[in-house]
Amino acid sequence: MDKVELRFNSITYRHTHAGAYTLMLAEVGGDRRLPIFIGAAEAQAIAVKVENIKPARPLTHDLFKDLCDTTGIHVKEVIITDLVEAIFYAKLVVEQNGDQAEVDARSSDAIALALRFECPIFTYEHILSAA
Repeated sequence: MDKVELRFNSITYRHTHAGAYTLMLAEVGGDRRLPIFIGAAEAQAIAVKVENIKPARPLTHDLFKDLCDTTGIHVKEVIITDLVEAIFYAKLVVEQNGDQAEVDARSSDAIALALRFECPIFTYEHILSAA
C-alpha cells in the first residue's frame, strides 16, 4: 500500500459538540486534509507542543518522550492505519538497538508523540480518500 505523508495543520474547537476539537492534518505536497475529532485533553497535549508551552512538570506525552530518550527508543514514524466507523487507528513505528516494532496507539496520542519526536506522519491513500 502506498503511504501518503501528512503534516499537522491545525486544531479547532467544534462548536456543535461541547468539548470536542478537530485535529486537521494536511497532505504534504497536496491539497487534501484529514480531519480527526478529538477530546479536550488530547487537543491540549498537541497544543502544548505546537505552541511551545513549557509546563512546570512533564505532561504524559512529554514523560513518554523522556522515557524513550532515556532507554534508547526512537519513534521513527506514525501511521494512521485504519478508519472504522469514524474512528481512526494508528501505529507508532519504534526502533531500539536496530530492532523495529509497531505499537498500537490512539491517533491523537500518536500525533502528539510524532510532534515531540519530530517524526513523519503517514496514512494510506484509501484512508485519505475515504475521509
